[in-house]
Amino acid sequence: MARTGLLLGAALVLGACSQDPPEPEAVSTEIPEELQRVELPEVAAAEAGIGTPLEERVATIGLLNKRNNETQDLEMRPGEQKRVGDVIISLASCERTAPWEMPQETGAFVQVLVRERGSQNEFNRVFSGWLFKNSPSLNVVEHPIYDVWVKGCAMEFPGEE
Repeated sequence: MARTGLLLGAALVLGACSQDPPEPEAVSTEIPEELQRVELPEVAAAEAGIGTPLEERVATIGLLNKRNNETQDLEMRPGEQKRVGDVIISLASCERTAPWEMPQETGAFVQVLVRERGSQNEFNRVFSGWLFKNSPSLNVVEHPIYDVWVKGCAMEFPGEE
């Protein structure tokens, strides 16, 4: 009898685990008027001494075509996009940790678009997100033909030689 109760309790617990939690409702909030009128100071990154401004950074993105085993290194600035055959790579940003921060990491926010087979100009987005040089398994471009990864982000920090 006790065993039956134990099995019934386990079944109820497991049954409750398989149900998806309810979706949270979206909450609309308003920004108070006094905060809407606040003007933020426009301080360039170089003036603030925190590193290279975004528009001056250069990312190196690796592209592999698995069909013909050809790789290319694409040097891009944030906001730039390059087309290589049936692939378009767009770079939104690149970052790397300061030399005094640990662990060292380099990343880039990229979008990868691939031309639809048999079409002239119809591209599908297959990836949009951050890619990391030292942790490539955190975010992976999953495509049967193309592989994309970050090789570097050229930027400087104050005091860096």
